[in-house]
This record gives sequence, C-alpha cells and structure tokens, in this order.
Amino acid sequence: MANSTAQTIHRDPALFYWILFPITIVMILTGILRHYASILMQSKAKKLDIKTLREQRSLLRGINLRTNAYVLSPAAFQARKDYLLSAYQSGAFLKDPESKGKPPANPMTDPAGMEAMMGMMKGNMAMIIPQTLIMSWINAFFSGYVVLKLPFPLTIRFKSMLQSGVATQDLDVRWVSSISWYFLNLFGLQSVFTFLLGDDNAASQMAQQMAYMNPSATANMFGPGQDPNKLFQNEAENLEVLEHRWILDGVEQRLLKRISLS
Repeated sequence: MANSTAQTIHRDPALFYWILFPITIVMILTGILRHYASILMQSKAKKLDIKTLREQRSLLRGINLRTNAYVLSPAAFQARKDYLLSAYQSGAFLKDPESKGKPPANPMTDPAGMEAMMGMMKGNMAMIIPQTLIMSWINAFFSGYVVLKLPFPLTIRFKSMLQSGVATQDLDVRWVSSISWYFLNLFGLQSVFTFLLGDDNAASQMAQQMAYMNPSATANMFGPGQDPNKLFQNEAENLEVLEHRWILDGVEQRLLKRISLS
C-alpha cells in the first residue's frame, strides 16, 4: 500500500496575525457590544396584575403536575388532576372569563403584543446587522485566504464547511479558509462570552435563538394572538390521557428482590 504524502502549503506567516487574529478579536468585541446594546434596548418589564399572573401560573401548574406526577401517590395525583380539570374546563383561571369562546384579539392592536413584537425585532436587529457587516468586511478583504490547518483528521463532509470561498477540489479538508473561520467563531465563542460576561449574556447568537424558540421561558407564557382558553383545554386533554405511575408503587417487593439477589 502506498503511503499518502502530507499536503503542505507554504503560507505567509503574516496571514496568522493579519487575518486570524483580527477576525477573532472583531467577533469577540462585536459580541460584547451586542450584549451591552441589548441591555440598553431592553424595555423595562411591566409588573403583571394578579389575574394575568394567576392565568399564567395556573397553566404552568398543570404542566408541572404532568412532569412530576410520578412523585405523587395515586390519591394525591387524582385530587390535583380533578381540581385542575374542573378549573380548566370551566374557565375559572381565565383573566377575562367573558372572552371565552371568542377569537383572540389582533396582536397589532394589543399594546402588550406590540411591545413583545418590538422587543423581538430589536433583538433580531442587534443580531443580524453586526453579522451582516462583519460578513461583508471579510468577503471584501479576506476572501480566498487559507489561514490555518487543523491538527486532527476530518472526513470529506467537512470540506464545504471549512473551505468556504476557496474553490480548490484537491485541498486537504483540514485547511480552514478565512470565511469558514468566521463561521467557526460565530458558533464557537459561547464559552468565551460566558467567561467574560457571565451565563446570562446576550452576546451568544445561539443563546438568543434558543430564547426566541422557547417562549415559555420568558415572563409572558401567552404570546401575541394566543387564546388562553385553548391552551387550558389542551392541557386538560393532556392530563386526561396521562397514565399515572407512582415511583413508590411496589417498592417493598423491589427492595426485597434486590436484597435477595445480593
């Protein structure tokens, strides 16, 4: 079997200092600026009234009951289940019981919905505009450069990801282009931002995307245009079809069986 020769590219050492370092430093500084810009643009959270808070926490109570049902005895679970089912189906937890069965209000006319949409738009703009400018800067000045070689082998599937902007078919997959280095920094600097800014930071693009994809993690569980009554009815159906299993059911037999085996 013939031995494969290692591919060597003679590069100017200055590329390491004039391309690799500037892209990395600019990405870190951009993330820090995005973090503080998001703090400045963040609107002050309004205090919820007691009816709205009860409406949200009541739905969360049903979700927690389904999630942690195994720690409750059958009698305790059934009592909580019957109470929540009766309240969900009758609309006892609704902030405005008279709106039951009516179509949800237009989010464009709802001040709370408009404020939530404006906050999401500000976050998206703070994330999209800097990345667009940096991508244009890299394409204008650093397009077509090979900046480094990874010290570990990779499969050919990584070639399109690591060598973006370099139209060379025979180039080893371990070589990384300047544009690909930008994308690696874009998704790989989360630990750096966590070290510099803490866990709850707005610099990481992936963290912001997860926050937008998980609206239940925000303060307002009901998004614009959502019908709380439908959410309660869906949760009631989930509770009805839930098959309850107590974690301590038959624990004596399981313990005796384990002791006898040992």
